[in-house]
Amino acid sequence: MFDRYGPPEVLRIAELPDPAPGPGEARIRVRAAGVQPFDVAVRAGRMRRGPGHFPHRVGQEFSGVVDLLGDGVPGPVPGTAVLGSTMLDGQASHLVAPVADLVVKPPELSFPAAAALVAAGQTASGALAQLGVTAGDVLLVHAAAGAVGTLAVQLARLAGATVIGTASPANHGYLRGLGAVPVPYGDGLVEAVRAVAPGPVTVALDAAGRGAVAASVALGVPRERIGTIVDDREAATFGAPVVRAPRSPVRLAEVVALAARGLLTMPVRAYPLAQVARAHAAVESGHGRGKVVLIVEP
Repeated sequence: MFDRYGPPEVLRIAELPDPAPGPGEARIRVRAAGVQPFDVAVRAGRMRRGPGHFPHRVGQEFSGVVDLLGDGVPGPVPGTAVLGSTMLDGQASHLVAPVADLVVKPPELSFPAAAALVAAGQTASGALAQLGVTAGDVLLVHAAAGAVGTLAVQLARLAGATVIGTASPANHGYLRGLGAVPVPYGDGLVEAVRAVAPGPVTVALDAAGRGAVAASVALGVPRERIGTIVDDREAATFGAPVVRAPRSPVRLAEVVALAARGLLTMPVRAYPLAQVARAHAAVESGHGRGKVVLIVEP
C-alpha cells in the first residue's frame, strides 16, 4: 500500500482483512503478481485518474489458487490454479475477481511465469491485432526486450512477419534468440533500421516513447500503422493511433496456451513481496529484459 504519491519507498506492506467474494466472484490466494509501468505511474501520481484517497493499493495482474467462491458460483472449484487481471489490488496475498475474468493456469507454467503473461500478453496481442500485423509485414518494435516487446516480437514471428527490434546492445543476442533483427535505440536509429530492413518497414509498435513515433514516421511507415502504448502526446502530434486493447480473458487464454506449448517465452525477474520497493524501482528504471514479478507465496 502507499499513503502518499512518491518514489518506490512510499510502498509498505499492511495487514488487512481477507476480502470476501460476492455473487459471480471467486477469492484467489495469490502466488505471484506482476509489476508494470501502470503500477509505477499510479504510485508516483502520474496518472490522471489516480487514487482519490489514501491509503491505496496497487497491482493489476496475478496468478494463484481459488480458495473461496461467492454464493451460487459453481466454479472453478477451490484449489484450481488461475490467472487474470484486476484493478489496483493485485499485489496482495488475497483478492477477489469475477469468475468470468479468470483463465485456468496450465500445469506447464509456473505461477510466476503465468503472472508475467497477463498484462503484456493482452497488450501485445491486442496491439498487433489492431495494427493488422500479418505474414509479409516488416514490423519495427521499439523497446523489444521489455515485457510487451518480448511477446510482440514472438507473436509477430508466429504470424509470419519479419521483426526488427530496438534494444540496448546488451540485449541484441536476446532479441536474435526471439527471432528479431536487433538495432540500437537512440541516435542513428532510422539509419540503423534502414541498413537491416529487407524492404520498407510497414508497421511499427512503440513501447518505448522518447521519439519512437517520430522515427517510425521518418522510416515511411504509414501513420495509421504506427501504434504506441506509451506516448499519447506524440501520437496526437503525428496522427498515429494509441493502441490499448481492452482486457480480454479470451485473448489472454490464447497467449497462455501458446506459452504452455513452448511457443512463447518470457524471462521473469522475481522479487519477494517484502522487496516490493525494489521491484517497482526495477520497472521504473526502464532497463532489463522480460517481466518483473513479485513472489507473494512460494
